[in-house]
Amino acid sequence: MAGLAEYGSNPDVELLYDINGLAKDAPGWFGRGVEFVGEFGLLIAMGLLVLWCWWTVRRRGGADAASSVAALVWAPLAAGIAVLVNVPIRGFVERPRPFLDHQGLEVLVEGKTDFSFVSDHATIAMAIGAGLFVANRKFGIAGIALAFVEGFCRVLMGVHYPTDVVGGFALGTAVVLLLSPLAMALLTPVMTAAEGSSRASWLIRGRGRAAGLEGAVIPGARAESADAAERDLAA
Repeated sequence: MAGLAEYGSNPDVELLYDINGLAKDAPGWFGRGVEFVGEFGLLIAMGLLVLWCWWTVRRRGGADAASSVAALVWAPLAAGIAVLVNVPIRGFVERPRPFLDHQGLEVLVEGKTDFSFVSDHATIAMAIGAGLFVANRKFGIAGIALAFVEGFCRVLMGVHYPTDVVGGFALGTAVVLLLSPLAMALLTPVMTAAEGSSRASWLIRGRGRAAGLEGAVIPGARAESADAAERDLAA
């Protein structure tokens, strides 16, 4: 199955040339920037987005804080599982990198000798984006948007076909959603236990908020306490 991409009227190859062609007339700094962003930058941004979401969930607190943090822990775990699942897929499909089969591509990163389908970068990015969406929709939308940018960069760099990227998106999303019920069933009790721990509770909610909740007075509670005291004295 090595010859998935053929010459001729192949939309996959045509789109590859159209997107990669944007890099041909671009200045050198643009190519170097895309290389860094596509190889490392966007994945670093995804990691920072997960940390930002965790910090937001932690500061907000709430009854669902433990389950939200569990979903955030699941996001990178799902990305790792998806990459492992991709190992036999790549070995079965054996699709060469596009620059090995097609001439005239502007390859922005050298040294890619492994198989092309599916894209690990696209898989990781979409798995984290989908995992973020499970935890927090706003951060999830931002993560999914970054995943699409990652996929575009991989094609622009000349190291993947568009279908490599689409396959990565599908794989990352499938692992997150299909295994999410099991993952949440395992991780949520762990995060709940951490929330109740004096040493690990800071992972789930801010100490100031936890202390504030402990010292909070429920509206009407003071008046009810005073009435109860008066009734006790009258008795």
